Amino acid sequence: MATTNYQNWHVVHDEQHIAWLHLDKANSSTNTLSADVLNELDEILNQLLSKPPRGVILLSDKSNGFIAGADVKEFTEFNDQGEAQAAIERGHTIVNKLEHLPCPTVALIHGFCLGGGLELSLACRYRIADEDPATRIGLPEVKLGIHPGFGGTVRSIETLGPLNALDLMLTGRTLSARAAKRMKLIQHAVPKRHLLNAATRTVLHPPAKQTLPFWMPWLNHKWLRPWLAKYMAKKVAAKAPRAHYPAPYALLDLWQNHFDDRQQMLKEEALSVARLIVGKTARNLVRVFQLQEQMKSLGRQIDYAPKQVHVIGAGVMGGDIAAWCAMQGFQVTIQDQKTEAIGRVIKAAHTLYKSKLKARIAINGAMDRLIPDPHGHGLKRADIVIEAIFEDVQVKQDLLRDIEPKLPEHALIATNTSSIPLEKLATALNKPQRLVGLHFFNPVAKMPLVEIVHGQQTSEESVNQAGSFTKSIRKLPLPVASKPGFLVNRVLMPYLMEAVTLADEGIPLKVIDDEAVKFGMPMGPIELADTVGLDICLKVAEILSESMEIQVPEALRTLVNKGNLGKKSGQGFYTFKKGKPVKPKPDKSYTPPADIQDRMILRLINEAVACLRDKVIDDADLADAGVIFGTGFAPFRGGPLQYANSRGYEQVEKMLSQLQQRYGPRFTPDSGWSQFH
Repeated sequence: MATTNYQNWHVVHDEQHIAWLHLDKANSSTNTLSADVLNELDEILNQLLSKPPRGVILLSDKSNGFIAGADVKEFTEFNDQGEAQAAIERGHTIVNKLEHLPCPTVALIHGFCLGGGLELSLACRYRIADEDPATRIGLPEVKLGIHPGFGGTVRSIETLGPLNALDLMLTGRTLSARAAKRMKLIQHAVPKRHLLNAATRTVLHPPAKQTLPFWMPWLNHKWLRPWLAKYMAKKVAAKAPRAHYPAPYALLDLWQNHFDDRQQMLKEEALSVARLIVGKTARNLVRVFQLQEQMKSLGRQIDYAPKQVHVIGAGVMGGDIAAWCAMQGFQVTIQDQKTEAIGRVIKAAHTLYKSKLKARIAINGAMDRLIPDPHGHGLKRADIVIEAIFEDVQVKQDLLRDIEPKLPEHALIATNTSSIPLEKLATALNKPQRLVGLHFFNPVAKMPLVEIVHGQQTSEESVNQAGSFTKSIRKLPLPVASKPGFLVNRVLMPYLMEAVTLADEGIPLKVIDDEAVKFGMPMGPIELADTVGLDICLKVAEILSESMEIQVPEALRTLVNKGNLGKKSGQGFYTFKKGKPVKPKPDKSYTPPADIQDRMILRLINEAVACLRDKVIDDADLADAGVIFGTGFAPFRGGPLQYANSRGYEQVEKMLSQLQQRYGPRFTPDSGWSQFH
C-alpha cells in the first residue's frame, strides 16, 4: 500500500491496485472545490492518466459531507468576465480528465454533495451514497444566481434525462440518497458501514451502465426542446422573473440552443456562468449566502444541550413553534387553557409532519414528542419555556410571574413577543437575567429567521443559549436589542402603513401589491398585512407609534373593529376564497402615480438606517440579513442597505427629502444617513 500526501488530498494505492483519493481540505471544516483543491486534483489525475490503476474512488475525510460545491469566496474575487471564464474553463479541463480515466471511477458520497461536488461525481462512472437522512445531493447553483459550470448542465441531463435534470437545476432542491437512486442519479444507497465494500466491489466487478427509459432521450430532440423550454420558463417566471433572476433562463437557453453538440454546450456553459457570476444578481445572492453563513456562526458553540421545551399558548404561533421544535427532535409540552386549541395544534402538526417527514416512523416519532399539557406539568422539567400568548404587557407579566417559581433554576425563559420591550416584561421576574426574546416569524415552518432579543438585564449566557438553541432547531439566529419592534417589525411596519395610506388615497390594492412584487418582494404589502392578520398589524403599529413616526391609517382600525382581520377571518382588505385573496383588477385606463414603489421601499430603508443608528443591530450586513430572512426582502438586491448603496446613499437621502416635501414628516431622512457619507 502506497500513500502520497498533498495539502488537501491523500492518495492511497491499495493491494488491489485501486487508487483512493481522500479529500480533506486544509484549514477548513468543509470540503469545497477551491482553486488549490482543483490544482492538486489536476496533478493527481495527470499521474493516474500516465499510469492507470485498476480503479479510482473519490471520497471525503470530512465527517459532515463529501463536497459542498465550489469555494463561494472565490466568486467575489473575479474582476471581470474573462477572468471568471478562464477559471471555469480550467475546472472543465480537470473534470474532463476525471471523466476520461480509462478505468472504473466511483464517487463515494456521505453528507452533502452539492453543486461542484455533484458535478465532480457526475464525471465518475458510478456514484454510491450513504442512505443516512443527512445525505443531501443536488445542484443548487441557481440560488447563487448562476447555474452548474463544471459540466453539470450536460452530464446531469445525460444521466437523468432533461425533465428531472432541469427540474433539479431550476429549483435548486436537494435529494436524499434514496430519492437520488430512484431517479438514477446514483447507482447505490447503502448503510454507512457498507460504503467502502460497495465501492471496492463496484471497481472490481463494474456493473453495466444504467439506461434511461427509451422515451426520455427523445425529449432532447431539437424540435421538442423549444416547446419544453418555453413551458419550463413559464413555470420559473411565476417565482423568479427573468429581469430579476437571469440564471434559470440562461440554463434553459443553453439546453435549447446547444444540446445537439456536447462540446459546444460545455463551452457555452462556461461562457454563460462567467457572464452570470460577475453580474449584479449573482454578486448580491452570493453576498446573501455569505450573510447566512455568518448568522449560523452567531449561535456560539457553547456547552448547552436542552432536551425539554415547554410552550405556553396554543395559538397559531405557539402551536407552530411547538410543532417545529418537536420535529427537530425535542421533547415538547404545549400548554393552553383551551384544550380544543391544543387539539388544533396536534392536528396541524400531523399535517406538517406528513408533508415534511414522509416516512411513517419519523412522523410517529415527532407526534410522540409533541405532548398536550393543558395544566402545565411540563414546566417543572423544562430546559426552555417559550411564552407565545397574545400581545398584552399585563397578561404576559402575570404569566411570567406565575411560572417562574415552577421552573428549574437552569431553565431559560423566552418570550415570542413581536414588539414589547423585554425591560417591561422583566419587572415580573425575580431573575430577569434569564429572560430572552425568541421572536419567530409566521409561518414558522417556512421563515428561517429568529430574532434573539436581549434586554438590559438579559445575561450574555442567556443570549448564547438562545442562539445555540435556535441553531439546533435549524433556524438563523439574529441578535437584536430590546427596542420597540426590534429589527424586522420596526423596519416592516412603516412599509406596511405606507401601503395602507396609499390604499386610503384611492390607489387600487392590486396596483400597490403589483408594484412591490415588481420590486422583488415575495408578495405585496396589502396581501402580507391580510396574511399576518390586521389585528396583529394594528397592535404592533400602535405600540410602535408611541416611539416612532408612524401614523396608523384609519382604514386599518375600521377593518379590525368590524372583525375583518384578513385571511384568518376570510375578509380583510381582500376577500379570501379557499385561502387565496381575490384581487379586483383596476380599470384599464387607470394610470398609477410614478412614486408608489419609492414611497413604500424608501420608508423601509430609512427605518433600517434608523435601526443602525439606534444600535438595534450591530452592523449593516446583519441588518440586511435580518430584513431578507425576516421579511423576504428581494434577495437579488442584497438587502435594503445594499440596495441603497447600489442606488447611491446620497441619491436615496435626496429622494427621501423630496418625498418629505410632498407627503410630510414621515419621510424625513434619518440622522443615521450621516454614517454613509
